[in-house]
Amino acid sequence: MSIHTWRARAWLGTIAALAGATLAAGAAFAEAKYGPGTSATEIKVGQTIAHSGPASAYGRLGQAQAAYFKWLNEKKGGVNGRKITFISRDDGYQTPKAVENARSLVEKDEVALIFGNLGTPINMAIRPYLNAKKVPLLFIAAGSSAFNDPKNFPYVMGWQPNLNKEAAFYARYVLKTKPDARIGVLYQHDDYGKDLLNGLKQGLGDKADKMIVNTQSFQATDPTIDSQLVILKNANVDVLFLFAYAKQTAQAITKLADLNWKPMTFLHLGSASVGATLKPAGLENSKGVLTAGFGKDATDPKWANDADVKWYLSWMKENMPGADASDSLYMAGISYAMALEHVLKMAGDDLTRENIMKQAANLKDYKNPFLLPEGSINTSPDNYAVVTYMRLQKFNGASWDYVE
Repeated sequence: MSIHTWRARAWLGTIAALAGATLAAGAAFAEAKYGPGTSATEIKVGQTIAHSGPASAYGRLGQAQAAYFKWLNEKKGGVNGRKITFISRDDGYQTPKAVENARSLVEKDEVALIFGNLGTPINMAIRPYLNAKKVPLLFIAAGSSAFNDPKNFPYVMGWQPNLNKEAAFYARYVLKTKPDARIGVLYQHDDYGKDLLNGLKQGLGDKADKMIVNTQSFQATDPTIDSQLVILKNANVDVLFLFAYAKQTAQAITKLADLNWKPMTFLHLGSASVGATLKPAGLENSKGVLTAGFGKDATDPKWANDADVKWYLSWMKENMPGADASDSLYMAGISYAMALEHVLKMAGDDLTRENIMKQAANLKDYKNPFLLPEGSINTSPDNYAVVTYMRLQKFNGASWDYVE
């Protein structure tokens, strides 16, 4: 064998060896990573929500999400080829039951993450456990500022606008349009209601003590709030804040009509559903109420030709035929689910809990189909605020009109 032949063969052997090593390294690099609740075929997602009890209207969020994930599995093969197993447990809006559900979902069902839970007190109660276990608690239906605390709770992320900022948003409008207002507040006596009340006071600043002439609280399990509203009316309140969920908000609007009392009335944005709140209260009774809008409304003529709203109405007819599509809780539920789908797509084949949380904390200009077009979602490792854009809107008896 000539020296040239030997060198050629040696060179080819070296190239083959390098190619083999590169392929092996590539295979190792591309190898999927799985954490609890994930595999080559499945991603387990848990939830605890009020399918019964005083906040049962919000169980529709979970119902819509279950239907969406079922559709996603059947029509699109899930996310990145993995089916979503969605386990939604009823907590009846009871904190001890929610804590029990969360532990069971993590320790028995071994879910990858917990998602979309309702309520500030519920999520406040379960977040220390989930954060300590490094289980993502994502896109929860609770707006406390406490859920944007990545330094102390890096595994907990909210969804809707911050309660403090929402209430301060209303306060600015009142200061501008009715600076001599006599303000009354009806609020749920828990972290959720107190957060809104504190935000209102902060927004009013040094005028808060003079302008807020009466506050009345209630427990979520109270059968009615009639007596509180009578007290507020007798205090000559002309601007009323209803910091309550759908059931009590509907009761309040009905009672306002019974009392023939028409103060300027603001609703918490989470209770401003036409189907869940305003229809039960009476559409005529609900005329003029104000709230902060951040999403599209399927009943509003302004969105009649919107492609995403058309898709939603068609999707609801096919996948939830018995549901009232005018109930914005269904659209909200699907909106949350789409955001989680987006995060899981971004996670790719690294489905560790750490990477799922990392993707949620790095959303860049994400456009959710059912949010207002101006509202892009941007999160970062030091700012977990998800939905931040709001517009003030007033109910006209059929749909919402923007005020400013």
